[in-house]
Amino acid sequence: MRRLNWCVPASLTALVLALPAVPAPAPKREDKPDGPVTPAQQKTSVENLKQIGLAMHNYHDTFSTFPTNFQTKGGKPGLSWRVAILPALEEDELYKQFKLDEPWDSEHNAKLIDKMPKLYAPVRGKADKGQTFYQMLAGKHSFLGPPGEGVSMAQVTDGLSNTLMVVEGGKAVTWTKPDDMPYDGKDVPKLGGMFDGKFHAVMGDGSVHRFKKGVPAETLHRLIDRADGHPVDPDAAVDPDTDKD
Repeated sequence: MRRLNWCVPASLTALVLALPAVPAPAPKREDKPDGPVTPAQQKTSVENLKQIGLAMHNYHDTFSTFPTNFQTKGGKPGLSWRVAILPALEEDELYKQFKLDEPWDSEHNAKLIDKMPKLYAPVRGKADKGQTFYQMLAGKHSFLGPPGEGVSMAQVTDGLSNTLMVVEGGKAVTWTKPDDMPYDGKDVPKLGGMFDGKFHAVMGDGSVHRFKKGVPAETLHRLIDRADGHPVDPDAAVDPDTDKD
C-alpha cells in the first residue's frame, strides 16, 4: 500500500472537502450564552440570598458580630466569610473539613473548592466551577470588617434595613477565597454579573431586594455605607418591574 504524505493530490481535493468537519471543542461553561433572564433564575437567587441572610444573623446570634474573612497567623489571606457561615447553613461536615489556620489555597483547603454548596452556585453568568457571585463589600463603614473584626448590629447606625449586606457581584470569585468587592467610598462597584446589570441583595435585616440597572452612584454609596448618617430607603432603587422579595 502506497503511503500518503501531506502533499494531497488534486484528485483527492473533492473527497477531502466532502468529509464531515471535525466538531470544535465544547465551550467552557463561562463561554456559554445564558439566554434571556427567567423568573425561575431570579427566584432561585432570591431564595439563596434569603438563606445567606438568615445564616448571617444566626452567626451574629452566636458571636455578636457578623462574619468576616479569616487571616492566618502569618498574615496571609485565610478563608472567606462564606466558609465561616457554613455551620449556619447546615454544612457542618464540610466546615469541619477545612483547616481554618491555613490559607484558602493551601494544599489541603484547595481540595475543598469543588465542594461548594449548591446555595452558592451561580444561576447564570460567566463562572468557573467553584465560583460564586455572592459577595460582600469590603471597605470602611461597609458590612465586611477587616479580618478578625466583624461588624456588630450596633455599628450599623444607618439601619439594618437600609444597608447592603451581601450582593450579586459583577464577576464571580472562588467561594473559599477572601475575595470580595473592594469599596473605597469613591468608585462605585460593578454589580449584577448574573442578571445583566440588575442585581439582588440581602440587606442587613435579612430582606432581599431586586435592584434596577444603573442605580445612581450616590444612592449606591448611601446603601453601602452603614454609618454615614444619610440612610436611604432601598425601595427608591428597586427594579420597578418587581416588588421586594
